[in-house]
Amino acid sequence: MSVLLDLRGVTVRYPLTGRPRRELVAVDDVSFTLESGEMLGLVGESGCGKSTLGRAILRLVPLAAGEVHWQGRRVDTLSRKEFRGLRRGLQLVFQDPHACLDPRMTIVESVSEPLRSFEPGLSSSQRTERAAALLDKVGLSPELSNRYPHQASGGQLQRAVIARALISNPQLVVCDEPVSALDVSVQGQIVNLLARIRRERGLASLFISHNLAVVAGLCERVMVMYLGRIVEIAPRALLVPAPLHPYTRMLLDAVPSIAPTARRRPVTVAPADVQGSGGAGCAFAARCPHVVARCRSERPLLQTIREGRLVACHRAAEWPAGLPPAAH
Repeated sequence: MSVLLDLRGVTVRYPLTGRPRRELVAVDDVSFTLESGEMLGLVGESGCGKSTLGRAILRLVPLAAGEVHWQGRRVDTLSRKEFRGLRRGLQLVFQDPHACLDPRMTIVESVSEPLRSFEPGLSSSQRTERAAALLDKVGLSPELSNRYPHQASGGQLQRAVIARALISNPQLVVCDEPVSALDVSVQGQIVNLLARIRRERGLASLFISHNLAVVAGLCERVMVMYLGRIVEIAPRALLVPAPLHPYTRMLLDAVPSIAPTARRRPVTVAPADVQGSGGAGCAFAARCPHVVARCRSERPLLQTIREGRLVACHRAAEWPAGLPPAAH
Protein backbone atom coordinates (compact mmCIF):
# COMPACT_ATOMS: atom_id res chain seq x y z
CA MET A 1 0.00 0.00 0.00
CA SER A 2 1.07 3.59 -0.61
CA VAL A 3 0.75 6.58 1.70
CA LEU A 4 -2.24 8.72 0.75
CA LEU A 5 -2.22 11.20 3.61
CA ASP A 6 0.75 12.47 5.62
CA LEU A 7 0.31 15.00 8.44
CA ARG A 8 3.40 16.62 9.94
CA GLY A 9 3.14 18.71 13.10
CA VAL A 10 -0.38 19.95 12.36
CA THR A 11 -1.53 22.58 14.86
CA VAL A 12 -4.83 24.49 14.97
CA ARG A 13 -5.49 27.39 17.37
CA TYR A 14 -8.60 29.42 18.05
CA PRO A 15 -8.50 32.92 19.60
CA LEU A 16 -10.33 33.37 22.90
CA THR A 17 -12.23 36.49 23.87
CA GLY A 18 -11.15 38.68 26.72
CA ARG A 19 -7.95 40.26 27.98
CA PRO A 20 -5.16 39.37 27.86
CA ARG A 21 -5.44 37.77 24.46
CA ARG A 22 -5.21 34.02 24.62
CA GLU A 23 -5.53 31.07 22.27
CA LEU A 24 -7.10 27.64 22.60
CA VAL A 25 -4.85 24.97 21.12
CA ALA A 26 -7.45 22.66 19.56
CA VAL A 27 -4.95 20.45 17.71
CA ASP A 28 -1.41 20.29 19.05
CA ASP A 29 1.49 19.09 16.86
CA VAL A 30 -0.24 16.05 15.33
CA SER A 31 1.64 13.79 12.92
CA PHE A 32 0.51 10.53 11.31
CA THR A 33 0.17 8.78 7.96
CA LEU A 34 -2.78 7.00 6.38
CA GLU A 35 -2.30 4.44 3.62
CA SER A 36 -4.53 3.66 0.65
CA GLY A 37 -7.36 1.31 1.59
CA GLU A 38 -6.75 1.73 5.32
CA MET A 39 -9.47 2.52 7.85
CA LEU A 40 -7.83 4.48 10.66
CA GLY A 41 -9.75 5.24 13.82
CA LEU A 42 -9.44 8.47 15.82
CA VAL A 43 -10.95 8.28 19.29
CA GLY A 44 -11.18 10.62 22.27
CA GLU A 45 -13.61 12.47 24.50
CA SER A 46 -15.88 15.20 23.16
CA GLY A 47 -13.97 18.46 22.81
CA CYS A 48 -10.53 16.90 22.43
CA GLY A 49 -10.01 18.22 18.89
CA LYS A 50 -10.99 15.19 16.78
CA SER A 51 -13.43 17.02 14.50
CA THR A 52 -11.10 19.99 14.18
CA LEU A 53 -8.35 17.67 12.99
CA GLY A 54 -10.66 16.13 10.41
CA ARG A 55 -11.61 19.56 9.12
CA ALA A 56 -7.98 20.67 9.05
CA ILE A 57 -7.18 17.77 6.71
CA LEU A 58 -9.85 19.02 4.30
CA ARG A 59 -8.80 22.67 4.69
CA LEU A 60 -12.08 23.66 6.33
CA VAL A 61 -10.11 25.30 9.15
CA PRO A 62 -6.71 27.01 8.77
CA LEU A 63 -3.49 25.60 10.19
CA ALA A 64 -1.44 27.55 12.71
CA ALA A 65 1.53 25.29 11.98
CA GLY A 66 2.42 22.04 10.28
CA GLU A 67 1.93 20.47 6.87
CA VAL A 68 -0.68 18.29 5.15
CA HIS A 69 0.53 16.12 2.27
CA TRP A 70 -1.93 14.36 -0.02
CA GLN A 71 -0.46 11.72 -2.34
CA GLY A 72 2.98 13.23 -1.84
CA ARG A 73 1.88 16.80 -2.58
CA ARG A 74 1.68 19.47 0.08
CA VAL A 75 -1.86 20.85 -0.04
CA ASP A 76 -2.15 23.23 2.92
CA THR A 77 -0.29 25.93 0.97
CA LEU A 78 -2.24 25.57 -2.28
CA SER A 79 -4.58 28.29 -3.44
CA ARG A 80 -8.30 27.59 -3.31
CA LYS A 81 -8.36 27.15 -7.08
CA GLU A 82 -5.46 24.67 -6.99
CA PHE A 83 -6.99 22.69 -4.15
CA ARG A 84 -10.39 22.55 -5.86
CA GLY A 85 -8.95 20.07 -8.34
CA LEU A 86 -8.06 17.70 -5.48
CA ARG A 87 -11.31 18.11 -3.56
CA ARG A 88 -12.99 15.26 -5.44
CA GLY A 89 -10.67 12.71 -3.84
CA LEU A 90 -11.26 13.98 -0.28
CA GLN A 91 -14.76 13.86 1.15
CA LEU A 92 -16.42 14.24 4.55
CA VAL A 93 -19.36 12.53 6.26
CA PHE A 94 -20.73 14.84 8.95
CA GLN A 95 -22.15 13.90 12.33
CA ASP A 96 -25.70 15.25 11.98
CA PRO A 97 -27.41 13.92 8.83
CA HIS A 98 -30.39 16.24 9.30
CA ALA A 99 -28.16 19.29 8.80
CA CYS A 100 -26.35 17.94 5.73
CA LEU A 101 -29.09 17.85 3.12
CA ASP A 102 -31.03 20.75 1.59
CA PRO A 103 -34.63 20.49 2.87
CA ARG A 104 -35.87 21.91 -0.44
CA MET A 105 -34.33 19.10 -2.50
CA THR A 106 -35.24 15.44 -2.67
CA ILE A 107 -32.66 13.00 -1.36
CA VAL A 108 -31.65 11.86 -4.84
CA GLU A 109 -31.25 15.50 -5.94
CA SER A 110 -28.97 16.24 -2.98
CA VAL A 111 -26.84 13.16 -3.66
CA SER A 112 -26.46 14.00 -7.35
CA GLU A 113 -25.67 17.68 -6.77
CA PRO A 114 -21.84 17.30 -6.39
CA LEU A 115 -21.70 15.91 -9.93
CA ARG A 116 -22.57 19.38 -11.22
CA SER A 117 -19.10 20.49 -10.13
CA PHE A 118 -17.09 17.28 -10.54
CA GLU A 119 -18.59 16.11 -13.86
CA PRO A 120 -20.25 19.12 -15.50
CA GLY A 121 -20.61 17.26 -18.79
CA LEU A 122 -23.29 14.93 -17.41
CA SER A 123 -26.92 15.64 -18.15
CA SER A 124 -29.51 15.96 -15.40
CA SER A 125 -30.87 12.49 -16.13
CA GLN A 126 -27.37 10.98 -16.03
CA ARG A 127 -26.69 12.60 -12.67
CA THR A 128 -29.97 11.31 -11.29
CA GLU A 129 -29.30 7.81 -12.64
CA ARG A 130 -25.84 7.71 -11.01
CA ALA A 131 -27.23 8.95 -7.68
CA ALA A 132 -30.15 6.51 -7.71
CA ALA A 133 -27.81 3.56 -8.36
CA LEU A 134 -25.57 4.62 -5.48
CA LEU A 135 -28.52 5.12 -3.14
CA ASP A 136 -29.65 1.60 -3.96
CA LYS A 137 -26.18 0.32 -3.01
CA VAL A 138 -26.36 1.98 0.40
CA GLY A 139 -29.81 0.51 1.04
CA LEU A 140 -32.28 3.22 0.02
CA SER A 141 -35.10 2.27 -2.32
CA PRO A 142 -36.29 4.53 -5.18
CA GLU A 143 -39.36 5.41 -3.11
CA LEU A 144 -37.21 6.66 -0.23
CA SER A 145 -34.72 8.44 -2.48
CA ASN A 146 -37.47 10.59 -3.93
CA ARG A 147 -38.56 11.84 -0.51
CA TYR A 148 -37.49 15.08 1.12
CA PRO A 149 -35.19 14.93 4.17
CA HIS A 150 -37.98 15.59 6.69
CA GLN A 151 -39.75 12.48 5.39
CA ALA A 152 -36.87 10.12 6.22
CA SER A 153 -35.43 8.72 9.44
CA GLY A 154 -32.00 9.56 10.81
CA GLY A 155 -30.55 6.26 9.65
CA GLN A 156 -31.95 6.72 6.14
CA LEU A 157 -30.55 10.24 5.96
CA GLN A 158 -27.11 9.07 7.09
CA ARG A 159 -27.11 6.51 4.30
CA ALA A 160 -27.91 9.35 1.90
CA VAL A 161 -25.09 11.48 3.33
CA ILE A 162 -22.68 8.59 2.84
CA ALA A 163 -23.89 8.22 -0.74
CA ARG A 164 -23.35 11.94 -1.34
CA ALA A 165 -19.76 11.62 -0.10
CA LEU A 166 -19.17 8.62 -2.39
CA ILE A 167 -20.74 10.07 -5.56
CA SER A 168 -17.41 11.62 -6.62
CA ASN A 169 -15.53 8.29 -6.21
CA PRO A 170 -13.14 9.67 -3.56
CA GLN A 171 -9.99 7.92 -2.33
CA LEU A 172 -10.40 9.13 1.26
CA VAL A 173 -13.50 9.80 3.34
CA VAL A 174 -13.30 11.48 6.74
CA CYS A 175 -16.19 10.14 8.82
CA ASP A 176 -16.82 12.61 11.64
CA GLU A 177 -18.88 10.86 14.34
CA PRO A 178 -21.16 9.38 11.64
CA VAL A 179 -23.21 7.23 14.06
CA SER A 180 -23.27 9.22 17.30
CA ALA A 181 -26.60 10.92 16.49
CA LEU A 182 -28.33 7.61 15.70
CA ASP A 183 -30.11 4.97 17.76
CA VAL A 184 -27.93 2.07 18.87
CA SER A 185 -29.67 -0.41 16.55
CA VAL A 186 -29.17 1.90 13.58
CA GLN A 187 -25.54 2.56 14.52
CA GLY A 188 -24.68 -1.08 13.86
CA GLN A 189 -26.30 -0.94 10.42
CA ILE A 190 -24.32 2.16 9.41
CA VAL A 191 -21.04 0.71 10.75
CA ASN A 192 -21.64 -2.48 8.75
CA LEU A 193 -22.44 -0.38 5.68
CA LEU A 194 -19.18 1.56 6.00
CA ALA A 195 -17.23 -1.67 6.41
CA ARG A 196 -18.83 -3.15 3.29
CA ILE A 197 -18.21 -0.04 1.21
CA ARG A 198 -14.60 -0.01 2.32
CA ARG A 199 -14.16 -3.67 1.24
CA GLU A 200 -15.87 -3.19 -2.11
CA ARG A 201 -14.16 0.07 -3.08
CA GLY A 202 -10.80 -0.21 -1.33
CA LEU A 203 -11.61 3.18 0.18
CA ALA A 204 -9.34 4.79 2.78
CA SER A 205 -11.10 6.36 5.75
CA LEU A 206 -10.42 8.33 8.90
CA PHE A 207 -13.20 7.26 11.28
CA ILE A 208 -13.68 9.76 14.13
CA SER A 209 -15.60 8.74 17.23
CA HIS A 210 -15.74 9.09 21.01
CA ASN A 211 -16.73 5.42 21.23
CA LEU A 212 -13.64 3.22 21.38
CA ALA A 213 -15.74 0.05 21.08
CA VAL A 214 -17.11 1.17 17.70
CA VAL A 215 -13.66 2.23 16.46
CA ALA A 216 -12.03 -1.01 17.61
CA GLY A 217 -14.69 -3.05 15.83
CA LEU A 218 -14.20 -1.26 12.52
CA CYS A 219 -10.63 -0.01 12.17
CA GLU A 220 -7.34 -1.89 11.84
CA ARG A 221 -5.34 0.90 13.48
CA VAL A 222 -6.41 3.29 16.23
CA MET A 223 -5.20 6.76 17.29
CA VAL A 224 -6.12 8.06 20.72
CA MET A 225 -6.39 11.83 21.19
CA TYR A 226 -6.45 13.84 24.40
CA LEU A 227 -6.67 17.66 24.57
CA GLY A 228 -5.43 18.07 21.02
CA ARG A 229 -2.50 15.66 21.32
CA ILE A 230 -2.17 12.13 19.99
CA VAL A 231 -1.20 9.99 22.97
CA GLU A 232 -1.20 6.51 21.43
CA ILE A 233 -1.24 4.92 17.96
CA ALA A 234 -1.36 1.16 17.62
CA PRO A 235 -2.93 -1.68 15.64
CA ARG A 236 -6.33 -2.57 17.06
CA ALA A 237 -5.19 -6.11 17.82
CA LEU A 238 -2.49 -4.74 20.14
CA LEU A 239 -4.18 -1.66 21.58
CA VAL A 240 -7.40 -3.19 22.86
CA PRO A 241 -5.93 -6.06 24.92
CA ALA A 242 -2.83 -4.15 26.03
CA PRO A 243 -3.07 -0.32 26.03
CA LEU A 244 0.14 1.49 26.96
CA HIS A 245 -1.24 4.96 27.76
CA PRO A 246 -3.33 5.55 30.92
CA TYR A 247 -5.91 7.54 28.95
CA THR A 248 -6.42 4.64 26.53
CA ARG A 249 -6.95 2.35 29.50
CA MET A 250 -9.49 4.83 30.90
CA LEU A 251 -11.45 4.76 27.63
CA LEU A 252 -11.42 0.96 27.57
CA ASP A 253 -12.52 0.76 31.21
CA ALA A 254 -15.47 3.01 30.38
CA VAL A 255 -16.80 0.72 27.62
CA PRO A 256 -19.96 -1.00 28.92
CA SER A 257 -20.39 -4.75 28.59
CA ILE A 258 -23.61 -6.71 28.04
CA ALA A 259 -22.13 -9.93 29.42
CA PRO A 260 -24.35 -11.06 32.35
CA THR A 261 -21.35 -11.69 34.62
CA ALA A 262 -19.43 -8.56 33.65
CA ARG A 263 -19.01 -5.71 36.09
CA ARG A 264 -18.24 -2.15 35.08
CA ARG A 265 -14.64 -1.30 35.87
CA PRO A 266 -14.12 1.80 37.99
CA VAL A 267 -12.45 4.60 36.07
CA THR A 268 -9.71 5.74 38.45
CA VAL A 269 -8.90 9.26 37.24
CA ALA A 270 -9.23 12.68 38.75
CA PRO A 271 -11.82 15.13 37.34
CA ALA A 272 -10.70 17.06 34.30
CA ASP A 273 -9.33 20.48 35.17
CA VAL A 274 -7.39 21.33 32.04
CA GLN A 275 -8.88 23.72 29.49
CA GLY A 276 -6.42 23.19 26.68
CA SER A 277 -3.06 21.76 25.81
CA GLY A 278 0.05 23.57 24.67
CA GLY A 279 1.70 23.89 28.09
CA ALA A 280 4.59 22.05 29.65
CA GLY A 281 4.22 18.50 30.82
CA CYS A 282 1.84 15.72 29.87
CA ALA A 283 -1.67 16.88 28.90
CA PHE A 284 -3.15 13.99 30.89
CA ALA A 285 -1.09 14.56 34.05
CA ALA A 286 -3.98 16.20 35.94
CA ARG A 287 -6.09 13.04 35.61
CA CYS A 288 -3.53 10.24 35.46
CA PRO A 289 -3.40 7.73 38.36
CA HIS A 290 0.22 6.93 37.43
CA VAL A 291 1.54 10.50 37.37
CA VAL A 292 5.06 11.27 38.62
CA ALA A 293 6.91 14.58 38.92
CA ARG A 294 8.43 14.29 35.45
CA CYS A 295 4.97 14.09 33.91
CA ARG A 296 4.08 17.59 35.16
CA SER A 297 7.23 19.29 33.89
CA GLU A 298 8.27 17.48 30.71
CA ARG A 299 6.07 16.86 27.72
CA PRO A 300 6.24 13.21 26.58
CA LEU A 301 6.94 12.76 22.88
CA LEU A 302 5.02 10.33 20.70
CA GLN A 303 7.63 7.65 20.11
CA THR A 304 7.90 4.00 19.20
CA ILE A 305 7.82 1.78 22.27
CA ARG A 306 7.61 -1.46 20.34
CA GLU A 307 7.18 -2.26 16.68
CA GLY A 308 3.91 -0.82 15.37
CA ARG A 309 3.14 1.12 18.56
CA LEU A 310 3.64 4.78 19.32
CA VAL A 311 2.96 6.18 22.78
CA ALA A 312 3.36 9.59 24.42
CA CYS A 313 3.96 8.52 28.01
CA HIS A 314 7.10 8.71 30.14
CA ARG A 315 6.20 5.46 31.90
CA ALA A 316 5.00 3.35 28.95
CA ALA A 317 8.13 1.18 28.95
CA GLU A 318 7.27 0.09 32.50
CA TRP A 319 4.24 -1.85 31.26
CA PRO A 320 5.54 -4.34 28.67
CA ALA A 321 2.27 -6.29 28.76
CA GLY A 322 0.10 -3.16 28.73
CA LEU A 323 -1.49 -1.24 31.58
CA PRO A 324 -3.52 -3.45 33.90
CA PRO A 325 -7.25 -2.76 34.17
CA ALA A 326 -8.50 -0.95 37.22
CA ALA A 327 -9.06 -3.16 40.25
CA HIS A 328 -12.61 -4.40 40.78
